[in-house]
Amino acid sequence: MATVTRPIVETDEPRRPNTPAADLQLPAVRDYEQVDREIVGTLHPTVPWAIGLGVSIFFLILGASAWMYQIYSGLGVAGYNPPIMWGVYIITFVFWVGIGHAGTLISAILYLFRAGFRTTIYRCAEAMTVFAVMTAGLFPVLHLGRPWKFFWLIPYPNWRYIWPQFKSPLVWDVFAILTYLTVSATFLYVGLIPDIAVLRDRENISPVRKRIYAQLSLGWRNTDREWRHFARAYLFLAAFSTPLVLSVHSVVSFDFAMALTPGWHTTIFPPYFVAGAIFSGIGMVFTIIIPLRKFFGLKHYVTINHLDAAAKLALFTSLCVGCAYMNEWFVAWFSGNEAEKTFFANRIWGQWWWASSILYTCNMVLPLSLFVQKLRRNTIWLFIISFTINIGMWFERFVIIVPSLSHEFEPWQWAGYRPTWVDYSILAGSFGWFSMWFMLFIKQLPVIAITEIKEIVPPRLRVLHPHGITPAGEHFDFEPDTPGEHD
Repeated sequence: MATVTRPIVETDEPRRPNTPAADLQLPAVRDYEQVDREIVGTLHPTVPWAIGLGVSIFFLILGASAWMYQIYSGLGVAGYNPPIMWGVYIITFVFWVGIGHAGTLISAILYLFRAGFRTTIYRCAEAMTVFAVMTAGLFPVLHLGRPWKFFWLIPYPNWRYIWPQFKSPLVWDVFAILTYLTVSATFLYVGLIPDIAVLRDRENISPVRKRIYAQLSLGWRNTDREWRHFARAYLFLAAFSTPLVLSVHSVVSFDFAMALTPGWHTTIFPPYFVAGAIFSGIGMVFTIIIPLRKFFGLKHYVTINHLDAAAKLALFTSLCVGCAYMNEWFVAWFSGNEAEKTFFANRIWGQWWWASSILYTCNMVLPLSLFVQKLRRNTIWLFIISFTINIGMWFERFVIIVPSLSHEFEPWQWAGYRPTWVDYSILAGSFGWFSMWFMLFIKQLPVIAITEIKEIVPPRLRVLHPHGITPAGEHFDFEPDTPGEHD
C-alpha cells in the first residue's frame, strides 16, 4: 500500500537542526568562523567543569587510598573467597576494555563505511577509547598481590631467566592491550593535528600554549599536499584499527574460553564479547555526549539525527547480545553436560538470579524501547538507557566470572562472593580516573572535530548575492559563475 505524506510548505522559517537534507547536514551552522568560535569556545574553564573535575579527583583519591590499604593489608581485604579469586578487579578490567571498543568502531569502521552521523561524535568516542584502555590497564596490576612486580608479565632479557608463559591468555592480554592503546592513541593524535593547528593560530593565546600547540601540530600549514598525506594516513590507520575491534576483545574472551570451567568453555565467547563491547561502548558515548551537547551548547552540531542513528546501532548490538545469551542457554541444554545445565540453572534461577535479572533487563528488555522513534529521539530517555546499558554490561561480566567460579564441578567447591568496601572504592576510583582524564581533555583540545565539521558546512561565497535555502534543502537564486557554488 502506498504511503501518503504531506507536502513540505515553503515558509520563511529557518530549518531546524534536526531535519537535515542530503547536502545540508548541519543547517544551523552557517560558516567556518562560527565553527571555530563555538567549538573553540568550549575550551574555556567553567565552574560546573571545575566541580566535575573536583568530584572525579575525589573518587580517584578514594580508589588510590583503598589500593594502598590493600597493598599494606594484603589481597584478603578485597573480598576474595576461594575458589572465587577473580572478582571486581577482573570484572571491571573486561568492562573498561569493552568501553574502549565503541571509539574504534565509530572512528574507524564507520569512517570506512562513510557513515555521516559519526562526524560530530567520533572525537569524543576516540578520546573515550584511549582513556578507557588506560583505565583497563590498571586492573591487572591492581589484581596482583605484589603490584611492583607487574613488569614480570612483559618478556624481556633478564639474569633470573624468568620468561612469561606464552600459553597463558593473561600474557596475551598484555600484548593486546598495549597494541590497542598504541594504535588508538596514534589514531586520536593524527586526527587532532589539523585542529591543534587551528588552536595554534588563534589570537589572544598565551605564549606557553602557543608553543605547545606549535609543537603538537607538527608545523601544519593547511596545504593541499598536507591534506593529501593526511587523508591517506588517516585511511590507513582506520583500516589498520578495524581488525583490532575484533581481535582485542576476542583475546580478552580467551581468558575464559580457554578454561574448562562451566559457562566459560564455549566457542561463542569471541563474537559474544565483541558485540557486548561495542554495545557497552555506545552506551558510554551516550552518557558522555548528551550532557556535553547540552552544557556546551552544541545541540546544533550533535543533532537529534546523530543520536537517532547511534541509537539504532545500539539497538542492533543489543539484539546481537541477546541472541548470544539465548545461544548460551541452548548450548547448555543441548550439550547434555550436567555440569553446564546445573550451572545455568543456578545462574538464572538459583544463587545468582538477581544478577542475571539485572543483566537481562538492562541489556535485552529495556533497549527494545529503541524500536520506538520518539524514544530514540528523546535525549532524556537515551541518557537513562545509557546508564542502564553501562550497569547491565558490568553485570554481564559479573555473571560470566563470579557464578562460574562459585559453582564448578565439585559441590564442595561451591561458594559465595561478597565484595568489600575496598572493591567498591577501587571501582569508584576507576570511574574517577577515567573522568579526570576526560574532563582535562575537553578543556585542552576540541571535543568535536573542527576540520571535519567544516567539510560538511557550505563554504562562504566570494561574490555576495541573494542566496537562500528552501525547506527541502535546495539552493535558489543560483549564479553559476560564483566560486564555491557548484562543481
